[in-house]
This record gives sequence, structure tokens and C-alpha cells, in this order.
Amino acid sequence: MPSQNTELGAFYGETFELEKLNQEKEVWQKYTSMAVCDTLRVKFKSKVKEVCKVKGCWMVVELSEGKQAMVRFKDYGFFMPFDIVDKELVLNGLAFVEEMSVEDQKHYAIDAGKPADEIAKINTPKRTFSFEASGVLVPN
Repeated sequence: MPSQNTELGAFYGETFELEKLNQEKEVWQKYTSMAVCDTLRVKFKSKVKEVCKVKGCWMVVELSEGKQAMVRFKDYGFFMPFDIVDKELVLNGLAFVEEMSVEDQKHYAIDAGKPADEIAKINTPKRTFSFEASGVLVPN
């Protein structure tokens, strides 16, 4: 459920100002230069590619050049609706790069409803582009 509905749309988590949005290509360039454990505060528009089918506790969004970022929500303080796949939204929070364990990759694959044979193929850690959202705006 949104934390606040405004004329701009529904805010989930903390509300935020829309000025100084980073462009998608700019965010992608920042991700490519980051090392594991680096963080960077950014605010950008993106399109939702996937949402956790269990309770909306994570989502995957587009980055430039066909890449994606895994989005989780600050302190699990809010969840996203299931019906926002392919919608454009605005994210506010921390971008970071992490080395995702095999166990975590399998957990997210199960949450996403992936087939067992696809899950069984996950056997190495993976460098992922991640984002901890303190707030998300789903425009009207």
C-alpha cells in the first residue's frame, strides 16, 4: 500500500523531491565504475522488469545497455504492488555493487517463480548491480 498518494502518483516508502534526477545512462556509467562495497546516492527513472511474486519485497529494474539492477527496500519498510511490471517509476536511494551468493540467487529465483531446472543451474556467485530504495514513486 502506498505511504502517500499525491498528484504526481503513489509514493512507497519516503517521499522525495523530483529535481536533480540522474539519467539512466549516467546511472549505468556510475555502476560500471563502482567496486564491491561502494555506495552512491542516486535518484533516477527506470522501467520495472520483475517484482517478487511472494509479497513485493524486491524488484528488478532496467539499466542502460540491457543491464538490470536488483532493488530492495530500506529496512523492508515497504513493499511494491505486483502489477507494476513494465511501468516506469522513480527510485530514490543507494546504488551499490555486490557479489551475490549462490544461496541468495536461488532464493530470489524461487521468489520469482523460476522453474526448478533453471534454479539448479545457479552454481557460482554473481556480481550484481543493486539498489536500496528509501522511496519509490509510481507516477499516475
